[in-house]
Amino acid sequence: MPASSFWRFFPCFFLSLLSFAPAGVLLRQAGKIFAYKWLASEYAGGYTCTASKNFSDPQGGDGESTASLAISKGRRMTGRNPRVVVIGGTYVDMAVRCSQIPAAGQSVAGSALSYSITGPGPTKAAQAALCGCEVQLVSKVGGDPFASLVARSLAEYKVKTDLVCTAEAMNTGVVVTLVGRTGENASCFYAGANGALQEQDIDAAEQEISEADVCLVHGGLPHEAVVRAIRHAKVHGTTVILNPARPVESRCIGGQSAGELPMEYFSADILIPSLCEAAEIADQSGANMRTAKLIGSDLVARGVKYAVITMGRRGCMVVSRDGAEQIPAFDVEIVNQTGVGDAFAGALAASVAVGDEINEAVKFASAAGALACSKFGAIEALPTKAEIIQLLQSEDLPLGGQ
Repeated sequence: MPASSFWRFFPCFFLSLLSFAPAGVLLRQAGKIFAYKWLASEYAGGYTCTASKNFSDPQGGDGESTASLAISKGRRMTGRNPRVVVIGGTYVDMAVRCSQIPAAGQSVAGSALSYSITGPGPTKAAQAALCGCEVQLVSKVGGDPFASLVARSLAEYKVKTDLVCTAEAMNTGVVVTLVGRTGENASCFYAGANGALQEQDIDAAEQEISEADVCLVHGGLPHEAVVRAIRHAKVHGTTVILNPARPVESRCIGGQSAGELPMEYFSADILIPSLCEAAEIADQSGANMRTAKLIGSDLVARGVKYAVITMGRRGCMVVSRDGAEQIPAFDVEIVNQTGVGDAFAGALAASVAVGDEINEAVKFASAAGALACSKFGAIEALPTKAEIIQLLQSEDLPLGGQ
């Protein structure tokens, strides 16, 4: 083998060697970072390498987390930016500031009115774009002036909207929020055109899904559309990250309960429910830190590759067939939690799209969610990639509570 080829493939050998070397945790982590950076510099030259290893659990037990080094499909030989397709609902948030939240039958005067783009589709898409990905949003808006507002707003984040369909006879989804003097609020949402997203709309995005590294899906859409998106992604080998919200029809008309999700949802590669959502899905009572691993294991047993259970200030629990790992939360001052879930999901998709292994991707996503909590607004509060990296560097939390 030529010397140049040996040095290109040396990091792969080095990662494998670390699996068996009786080195300390810090040495293994340092070696992993060294090899990751070296390999990253080589990918642009057209080389590919996949190495996987098991890191032992320093807390004891039989839990092992599988860390994999892999370059996402499509970027292996081209060196292009990672691609993410986001499928989720689009809403316009109409926020009215008033002296107090009116009671039934009461009217109060408002002091300010603002319009902003919100919803799991645009917010997740904007976050992935802020992390350096090429992002395509698949959603549906109405035949009203809000549709152009959506396009203009997302253009600022360089999110592609050519697959955002229009239901001419319907209105764009709206969230009306009343905000009181002390910050208390009450909201009412109208799904509007989001409830009209059809399988044909997803079929029109199949080419984009097939070329993407990650397909990030929010479940709060018509059941058939979500299932079709998951199927297209699985057929083309695109990683599926699913936020398992209930289908929009069950939320609007009181159909199925929260725990009765379509079985196709469990074919997702990564499921990202909150602890309460995960407990409802798994039909478990008493959701807490002690039961999080058990709940995650139930989801994995149903077919999910990774269950990433978000637990607020307690961090995240990452559960797979190899075991469970807790990712600590970042300590920040919480100002507003409106967009934290979408910031987490968008950053997670971006990190997975560049080939990060799951625990590192969750840590990156947790930093994004923490930063989104520290500002007012939803899409306006989303952090940039530079801000996320700065937080990671300033507060270098160990994995698994080490």
